[in-house]
Amino acid sequence: MGRVKTIARRSFLVGSVAVLGGVAFGTYMYKRDVKNPLLAELKPGEVAFNPYVKVDAQGVTLITPRADVGQGAYSIQAHLLAEELDVELADVRIDPGMPSAAYYNGVVAAEGMPIAATSDSMMARTGRGAADVLGKFLGLQLTGGSSTVPDMYDRLRHAGAVARATLLAAAAQQTGLERDQLRTESGAVVLPDGMRLAYADLAATAAEIDPVQDVTLRDPSEWRMLGRDHLRTDIIAKSTGTQIYGIDMVMEGMVHATTRTNPALGGGILGYDATEAEVMRGVQAIMPITGGFAVVADNTWRAFRAADAVKADWGEAPYIGDTAAQFADVAASFVEDRQDSRFKDEGDVDAALKGADVLEAEYRIPYLAHAPLEPMSVVVKLAEGRLDIWTGTQIPRFVQEGAAAVAGLEAENVHVHVLMSGGSFGRRLEDDYIRQAVEIALEIPDTPIKMVWSREEDMTHDFPRPLAISRARGAVSGGQVAAYDLGIAAPSVTASSLGRLGQPAIGPDVAIVAGAWDQPYAIPDYRVTGYRVPPMVPVSSWRSVGASGNGFLHESFLDELCHAAGADPLEERLRLCWHDTSRKVLEAVAEMSGWGSDLGPGRGRGIAFTLSFGVPVAEVVEVTDTDRGIRIDKVFVAADVGRVLDPVNFEAQLSGGVIWGLGHAMNCELTYSGGVAQQDNFHVFEGMRLHQTPQIMVRGLENGDRIRGIGEPGVPPAAPALGNAIFAATGKRIRELPFAKHVDFV
Repeated sequence: MGRVKTIARRSFLVGSVAVLGGVAFGTYMYKRDVKNPLLAELKPGEVAFNPYVKVDAQGVTLITPRADVGQGAYSIQAHLLAEELDVELADVRIDPGMPSAAYYNGVVAAEGMPIAATSDSMMARTGRGAADVLGKFLGLQLTGGSSTVPDMYDRLRHAGAVARATLLAAAAQQTGLERDQLRTESGAVVLPDGMRLAYADLAATAAEIDPVQDVTLRDPSEWRMLGRDHLRTDIIAKSTGTQIYGIDMVMEGMVHATTRTNPALGGGILGYDATEAEVMRGVQAIMPITGGFAVVADNTWRAFRAADAVKADWGEAPYIGDTAAQFADVAASFVEDRQDSRFKDEGDVDAALKGADVLEAEYRIPYLAHAPLEPMSVVVKLAEGRLDIWTGTQIPRFVQEGAAAVAGLEAENVHVHVLMSGGSFGRRLEDDYIRQAVEIALEIPDTPIKMVWSREEDMTHDFPRPLAISRARGAVSGGQVAAYDLGIAAPSVTASSLGRLGQPAIGPDVAIVAGAWDQPYAIPDYRVTGYRVPPMVPVSSWRSVGASGNGFLHESFLDELCHAAGADPLEERLRLCWHDTSRKVLEAVAEMSGWGSDLGPGRGRGIAFTLSFGVPVAEVVEVTDTDRGIRIDKVFVAADVGRVLDPVNFEAQLSGGVIWGLGHAMNCELTYSGGVAQQDNFHVFEGMRLHQTPQIMVRGLENGDRIRGIGEPGVPPAAPALGNAIFAATGKRIRELPFAKHVDFV
């Protein structure tokens, strides 16, 4: 029966949901294996059991196609493979591989659907299945949405198990022994007499047999790596300064370039005067590119200096150019014809608020830059009809296709070599800087070109997290929260980002209300409405996307309602929370923080909870109101990802998310004048300083029913927990970020 149900469900999905470009793909197409990209370049004696494991005479190579932007993606992918393959990571090579449809992401697309993570309805299961169908048909190789672990958990373990089983079969064939007489250990097949056959020595034999697909995955009780403390695979290189990032690439005969385009994004260029720059030392060429110009020199610093000397005549911004006017347009968007979604509409909010003592509040969040430590950089070389690209990116197939379009090549002639990224936070979901480098390569073929943006170019040409306004109304009754009506107005991240990639955005944008509409609170009359602001500054995904700001908008006003009811903010959240896994997270953070104990005068605790990317996270922030300003003392964090596969990195990611969320809530914003971002470097976009960093305590729970990722969910509760703590310590309710506009921090 289970098999019949599976076939019926897949047939339904493919037949009624996955209709792309007017072509309905059948069940056969969906179930058919994607072509293994490793087979095309195999040499004699090499074997690739699947797209993730290759063995040759030199040893084992593990393919880790999800991008590593500092979150440890290469490491966890390697551990998932190694656990089932039975190899030591110190003895293998790790390679991100080349772009391929085989590495499609079947999970991330579901984040764009109005499916609550807590829902297990037929409609929810159908939607998630459809996301996998779409991901496979589109070959959607993308890193984002904290999807690496949930998407790869089963796939990589199975790939490792298939490789191990096939190597055992090869050893049985090579030795004449029965398969059940053999075992594996640390990259070798062990014979009954203790003799070891290294996997590398079995590659030639394994290449002649079909991969063994009928495998059984190890029970977690048998794991040697997963679920245990271990070093990330990149920790030694990063600790010794030997890690190679995109900006570190060096090639023989390489020239250096930088570009300048209109800081009013999309405003274009009317002309430029490069007379002074052309005669500067080291300058080799100055040329027009789309929307601006490029400078080529013998080193990056000289390219930067020459670019600064070019006098450009920029066009006007094609959008509302000043922050006050931008917020005015957001405020004007709470109207029916700009309503984008209403995924949450329970009870009768209008009736509940009619005649009640209504509490109302407006909250605001600003644009925020991604500002990774490594600015945008890429090395390109165009020679004899082949284009090679070396860079850190989260979208290698989009890069391949976009670069091919610029260069006038077929995609198969574009080779993208993905390197470690020095941060991203969503910025490397874009390919604008790569397209610029390809334009330069068209003018200077047969030469490797390193193109690096200055920090100022990086900051002013970011596609930031969008600004937003929320308008909230609510009512309390009998000491309890009774009604909550939340409207959120923001530009569409999805439409903006997909538009730049040449993809359509269909239907409502879930990101506008993510982290707000899908919270597991049983408020009797409860409504969340999204309003789409017409396009202004082009925007994009920022760490935790819509939930990054909506956690603040939703949880801050919920805290106001709790206080208006005279209820304890934690106890009222527990009373309202109907989702058992989320309740346990709230209970855990309460126990960790000693919630309810007296902190003493001038001190306060704030709590916030946000369920994002399927992960319930609760945070408690403790602050002290000193004579010099607010001091953040401690933060307690509890989260549930279903199973903690890497305890060390789990703690690191949650702690980093807290620091990221708090630092931006304290100090950061992008403001615009004439369409140009006014913050162009870290001295005016200042996150949390080392001396301000609180003690952070983390606890991972494992009650969830599915494996989840942890790179982003720690961010959304940080800002509201801090705001609620400031209120608890001072009685001052701050409804606008950054907090530094209203209080000082020490």
